[in-house]
Amino acid sequence: MIGTVYKSTGSWYTVKTDNGKFYECRIKGKFRIKGIKSTNPIAVGDRVQFDVETKNDTETGVIKRIEERRNYIVRKSVNLSKQTHVIAANIDQVFLLITLDNPPTFTSFIDRFLVTAEAYSVKTILLFNKVDTYTEETLMEVKYLASIYRKIGYECIGISAKTGKNIDKVKALMEHKVNMFAGHSGVGKSTLVNAIEPSLDLKTKEISVQHSQGQHTTTFAEMFDLSFDAKIIDTPGIKGFGVVDMEREEVGDYFPEFFELKQDCKFNNCLHLKEPKCAVKEALENDEVSYSRYRSYLQILEGEDEHYRTDNWDLE
Repeated sequence: MIGTVYKSTGSWYTVKTDNGKFYECRIKGKFRIKGIKSTNPIAVGDRVQFDVETKNDTETGVIKRIEERRNYIVRKSVNLSKQTHVIAANIDQVFLLITLDNPPTFTSFIDRFLVTAEAYSVKTILLFNKVDTYTEETLMEVKYLASIYRKIGYECIGISAKTGKNIDKVKALMEHKVNMFAGHSGVGKSTLVNAIEPSLDLKTKEISVQHSQGQHTTTFAEMFDLSFDAKIIDTPGIKGFGVVDMEREEVGDYFPEFFELKQDCKFNNCLHLKEPKCAVKEALENDEVSYSRYRSYLQILEGEDEHYRTDNWDLE
């Protein structure tokens, strides 16, 4: 049997076959994917082959093979710096939800996420949520931040999951695709999913006033079929996003605006640090490249994990 993993709880996997039947599956023994040191060998979105076993009139599956992944989103694993956690696989696009406050989303987090998405060939759309709650001053900040990312080539949409602002626009982008929603806890992922598909009725919780952080609502990544020919993968909130398995020399290639300028640098292996005649540094001085993006680049290059914590899976 062949199917798609819809839910993973660590030991059991819910798999949907191509004819629409669901099976609870497990894996036998150690399961390793070549080239990936992962805490979770099988992720939501994976295509898997499995055998069906019947015991006491109950059918369960045993996964024996994972089909080759088209792409995946990966991040550092909790407390295991050399291991990774595959969040989801075979994604058409990911929507990264951003809030300027309540809770704040830092540009370093946005950029780390975008760099990882670029490295694994996943298209990302930025959703600036809760625009209905912002002051004029904060809205100006949102517009400024969106202008930085639009200039690079990322689609940015201001939305309100609570009032429904631009939800139709998001739905139109989702049609016929496997979509992933990601972001810090409390940015409104579950509220947005419920606005898009009320019948799912995902749990939502208010922001913790004391810590300005989201309460835990989503425990495991899970895929849902939507009524308008789209799929969505809802993920646990992420506090920090560590970049993994990336050589210093290639980091700049995943900043599209740096990659575009790279050919104009004097040295083809330019790291855009102190090298002479560096096109990226010149563009920075001329305000053609965002300082916040360059700062994020330096942090990744130096291996700094600002706003990254070891307890970064916000299990809800």
